[in-house]
Amino acid sequence: MEQHLWTAVDHYLDEKLAPHDDVLDATVRACAEAGLPDIAVAANQGKLLNLLARMVGARRILEIGTLGGYSTIWLGRALPSDGRLVTIEADPAHAEVARGNIERAGLADRVNIRVGKALDVLPGLDASTPFDLTFIDADKASNAHYLRWALRLGRPGGVIVVDNVVRRGTVTDAGSADPAILGTREAIELLRDEPRLDATALQTVGVKGYDGLAVALITS
Repeated sequence: MEQHLWTAVDHYLDEKLAPHDDVLDATVRACAEAGLPDIAVAANQGKLLNLLARMVGARRILEIGTLGGYSTIWLGRALPSDGRLVTIEADPAHAEVARGNIERAGLADRVNIRVGKALDVLPGLDASTPFDLTFIDADKASNAHYLRWALRLGRPGGVIVVDNVVRRGTVTDAGSADPAILGTREAIELLRDEPRLDATALQTVGVKGYDGLAVALITS
């Protein structure tokens, strides 16, 4: 019953505030037809990413975990015409689906898809031109490593968003041996302890079930 209600509310809010368009609908279909897992952000979460990017006046965005490019399109639409988005995807097949979706969205000139494991790709990114916003949504075991790189490659006043930090409440299990939970807990502790970050985390419910996200401001 709860999931039914969460889904109904999401559909209502999406209709009013984050309506689907032909490009986004085609992206969802292309991902499903290619057999990609149904783990992309929800429409209202994509709209949130878009708004955050616009709020900080983002010209350079880093995304860790492309999947089929759904969140990439939301973020890319927040950029000015000369803005740039670097998105990293470990699975070449997923990256190919994302490439088609991004081209259909008219964002190929702004989006650079890097194929490979993020921890192999990140050291090669140009740190001299910092990112204004980083969205972390890849393998959760490496969340703390990704967060450190986001801080290293970001700028004071920039924003870092980490998805899936609640994990249906299992993040509270201090005795868990699940690498995803361990990595998420390590990231949350880093958000607490790193003096250059000021962060909070929110629980969310909706079409994607029960989860949450963390948002951090790079203060210095």
